[in-house]
Amino acid sequence: MRRGYFEDLPSVSRIAAVFFGLMLSLACTHGRHPDHVVLISIDGFRPDFYQDTTWPAPMIQQMAQEGAQATAVRGVFPSVTYPSHTTMITGAVPRRHGIFYNTPFEPEGQTGRWYWHTSAIRVPTLWDAVREAGLKSASISWPASVGGPIDWNIPEFWSLEPNVSALDAIRSVTRPPELFAEAMREATGPFTDADFEDRLLRDDRIGVAAAYLLEQYRPSLLTVHLIAVDYFQHQSGRDAPMVRQAVTTADRAVRTIVEAAERSGIQSRTAFIVTGDHGFVDRDKLVAPNVWLVEAGMMEARRDRGDWRAAFHRTGGSVFLHLRHPEDREAVVEVRALLARLPSETQRLFRVIERDELDRVGADPVVPLALSAVPGTSFSASFRPPAVREATGGNHGHFPDLPQVHTGFVGWGVGFRSGAVVSSMGIEDMAPLIAELLEIPFDAPDGVTPKNLLAVQD
Repeated sequence: MRRGYFEDLPSVSRIAAVFFGLMLSLACTHGRHPDHVVLISIDGFRPDFYQDTTWPAPMIQQMAQEGAQATAVRGVFPSVTYPSHTTMITGAVPRRHGIFYNTPFEPEGQTGRWYWHTSAIRVPTLWDAVREAGLKSASISWPASVGGPIDWNIPEFWSLEPNVSALDAIRSVTRPPELFAEAMREATGPFTDADFEDRLLRDDRIGVAAAYLLEQYRPSLLTVHLIAVDYFQHQSGRDAPMVRQAVTTADRAVRTIVEAAERSGIQSRTAFIVTGDHGFVDRDKLVAPNVWLVEAGMMEARRDRGDWRAAFHRTGGSVFLHLRHPEDREAVVEVRALLARLPSETQRLFRVIERDELDRVGADPVVPLALSAVPGTSFSASFRPPAVREATGGNHGHFPDLPQVHTGFVGWGVGFRSGAVVSSMGIEDMAPLIAELLEIPFDAPDGVTPKNLLAVQD
């Protein structure tokens, strides 16, 4: 345990903390299975948050030093929140689990709907496996979790109805229905929609609510999603003062959950995983390829796309070509020709991902091709000129071979081998790893357990 983390405590407390750390280290290498796994996803989580100590994340860095870690975690395509979290909880790539993007492609125009509901997932989840094993699960703010087989569930959700507040929308899908009010009464205290819009405050409250669920109900699996790190990287890029504040807030939420395990006496029987869905790429250019389709007469400059043949569906650092009629192969030929006629300085802003590459990474099976932006560039859904414009901030969604969009992994507590480091793993490996920790049957179609992260089993 690093000296300095507890240097402000009285000497007796420091001795107790060191003793606790030694006991935890022994637990990390003992080889027994945990009774509880806490999976914390920090949206926009990057490996440098725990590899570079100039980042303000002392709890996560302590966990990385004492437990196991990955140098990098490769994501899915597109490297965005909802497909990534669904892969994390299923061990399946998007082609198999069916959550292809954050928002489904809607042929008559995008309504703003997201893949909120677990019913859209086409394969079993870890929550299913936990329930079938006779165990309990809890979740807070997890993507695609509305209606999921979760015993205590406060999902990520918002309403498209103009008169429904953010908190009322979440209350409407919380199960059991009284859980949201219970969490406010017993843990977070009351808060308003304005409080909820404060991303740092929201992550603080999510951390406190997650700690309450762990301490009160002691689920075998707790899944938690924190959002502020992603939000501020979108606004300001990878390294900005508000990003550092968001990392501090996420780290504090992690520590709050760890302290709940201590208070409830389950620390020595709990494994913690801190990971994320994607990294981030700074940008200075924004490309709107639907402008080219409008100019070519393949769609209209209307929100419902009008009389369209082809349209690009934006996912940040990538766009996916959809056809009104899947058999319209001539439209694909025309789009390829259109891209080939672009000025060379525009062509250099992206690369074309053909169907064989899409198959290899398990992306949406119905699209004939996609575009992935180069570093410094992301895409816009706009259909109005200019097609290329200046931009600021950051984004993700790129093809997963881009190092900047890799996320990270830290495993700490019972079952993890202290000091273990893997150079690379896939986000699809999270589900089989968690199933092995909990000793529950689970078929992860595309993931494997990185064995060298785990302690030798008895």
